Amino acid sequence: MQAIDFGNPALEMAALWLHATGFNAMTYQSLLAPLGLRTKVTALDMRGHGRTTLAAEPKKLKSWHKYRDDVIAFLERNATRPVVLGGHSMGGCVALLVAGKRPDLVKGLVLVDPVILTRRYYFIKHLLPFLTPIIGGGNQMARQARKRRAEFPSMEAARESYKGKGAFKSWREPFLDDYLMDGLKRVDENPYGSEDQRWRLTCDPAWEAATFNAQRNQPWGALSKVKKLNMPVVILRPEIAPVMTDKVADMILDKYPNLVLKDRPNTSHFHPMEAPYEVRDELSTAIARLIEGFSAGDEGPMRRSLHGTG
Repeated sequence: MQAIDFGNPALEMAALWLHATGFNAMTYQSLLAPLGLRTKVTALDMRGHGRTTLAAEPKKLKSWHKYRDDVIAFLERNATRPVVLGGHSMGGCVALLVAGKRPDLVKGLVLVDPVILTRRYYFIKHLLPFLTPIIGGGNQMARQARKRRAEFPSMEAARESYKGKGAFKSWREPFLDDYLMDGLKRVDENPYGSEDQRWRLTCDPAWEAATFNAQRNQPWGALSKVKKLNMPVVILRPEIAPVMTDKVADMILDKYPNLVLKDRPNTSHFHPMEAPYEVRDELSTAIARLIEGFSAGDEGPMRRSLHGTG
């Protein structure tokens, strides 16, 4: 497993960030790096993504519990205390699964539109897995993932293929460049300056598709365990086409009334790339309260100027 530390590497890890399906740790650099000015925040490339080289065999992936166990192993080896665990999309769900299985490793959760579907969906996936091709949901995403172009003749060609299109349409600078930094690897053996190059996605489309399909997860069971421990949980939910539907949001709040769910206007599922400062503020607050020991009463009034300096 490969990870990136933002901040002094000699410090104890304060937070660990988990990426969405198909992305990587570097994608969130401009969101996380400012937090490294005061503490150490780590972002992990999960199995089959980025620079992590663990075996990624699509046919063997049935649930995100493999990701969960990888993250637990990483924390056991690299964290000297419980951390704030944050994540986007799949990363948010995996963070919840980690907290459910090993709450001793987690101080609190900050989840951005986590992939948490209805109880009925998971019931069907567990009881009748052969119905996967006909119950929709992640399968449409899987079909799209399989169609993704896997190779490009240059980094710039990949950038031009993505910029302003599809899922990347609403992304701020420099998130696309950060994603490509570890989202592509050069696979030809030609000299460095050769015009004949081959760049390949580090997350193979077949693995990405398998991840979308591998929904035999147990987030509701994890949520029950987290609730019993009264672990602090913040969920940021976008206004535009959220993965977490209104029905699921209502079910979660009914089950865990102390959970904080914030609906964010004018954002989509790619909220971290559209309003990174909001996600960063939530992580910063969680670190301050759960790791550094500040209480809400210790925070003075804050004013933010939106005016330029000249």
